[in-house]
Amino acid sequence: MLQPGRSGVFDVTVDERLVFSKHAVGRFPTHAEILDQIPRAP
Repeated sequence: MLQPGRSGVFDVTVDERLVFSKHAVGRFPTHAEILDQIPRAP
């Protein structure tokens, strides 16, 4: 679900688990960084 951020914060969560934080890293994630964190269906 996409939720609006505050103060330029861009965090990505998967199943309520933070997988990337632009605030912590200082840049936007690559596609691979996000896709690698999404569980694959059996």
